[in-house]
Amino acid sequence: MEYINLDIKNRIGTITLNRPEKRNALNFELVSELKEAFTSLESDDNVKVIVLNAKGPAFCAGADLAYLQKLQGYSYEENLLDSKHLKELFLKIYTLKKIVVAQVHGNAIAGGCGLASVCDFAFTVPDAMFGYTEVKIGFIPAIVMVFLLRKIGEGNASHLLLSGELISADEACRIGMVSKVFPPEKLEESVTAFVNKLIVENSGQAMAATKQMIVKAQSMPLEDALNFAAELNARARSTDDCQKGIRAFLNKQKIAW
Repeated sequence: MEYINLDIKNRIGTITLNRPEKRNALNFELVSELKEAFTSLESDDNVKVIVLNAKGPAFCAGADLAYLQKLQGYSYEENLLDSKHLKELFLKIYTLKKIVVAQVHGNAIAGGCGLASVCDFAFTVPDAMFGYTEVKIGFIPAIVMVFLLRKIGEGNASHLLLSGELISADEACRIGMVSKVFPPEKLEESVTAFVNKLIVENSGQAMAATKQMIVKAQSMPLEDALNFAAELNARARSTDDCQKGIRAFLNKQKIAW
C-alpha cells in the first residue's frame, strides 16, 4: 500500500499511517487503504487486537485541504459519495469485531481526531493536541460528530465542535476522549503492554460481543436494549470461550486465550 504500513506480530495487527510529509492527512486513497486494512485484519485469525499508529510528527491532521479544494468542483452526488467513503471507514472501526487501540504520538486534528475517537482506546503523550477545527475554515465536523456525541456527551462535544478550540492531552483524557497519557518514551511500550494484556487475559469472543452491545444498545429504547442484552447473554453462555472460561475457573486452572 502507498499510504499505510501493515504488520502482524504476536497476535497484534498494526496499521501505520505513512504520509508524514502531509501530516498523515486523509485523502480518498488513504481512506481506501485504511478500510482495506481493517477489513483484512478483522478476518485474520492470527490477529486478536489492532493498533493504529502513525509516522512523522503528527498523528493525523484531518482532511487533506488540497483534496477538499478539489472536491469543491465536484457535484453534490460526487461529494456525497466521498463523504460516505469516510463515513464507512469510521463506522467500520467503531463496529469492528476486534478491539482497536489508537497510539497517538502527536497532534490529532479534525478528521484525525475523529479517527482516534472512533477507536476503542486511545493512548497519547502530553504534548499532543486534540480538536475539531472545521468551523474555522467554514467546514463542518459532520461525520465525526455522530461518534463524538456518543463518546463524550453533548456538553463536551458541543464545546469542541462549535468553538474549534484545540485541547491538551490531559483535557482530552479528562473528558473521556483519550484513555491515558504517557511520556513519549513510554507510549509504545505502554500500548504494547496493554494490548498484550487484552490478548492474554480476555476472551476474543467476549470482547467482540461486548463491543457489539456498546455500539447498539445506547441507540435502542430501554426495553429493546434490555431484550437485546438478554439475547446476547443467553448466546454467550453456549460459546466455546464461555464454557472454556467457566471450566478453567472452577478447576482453578489458568485460562489460555
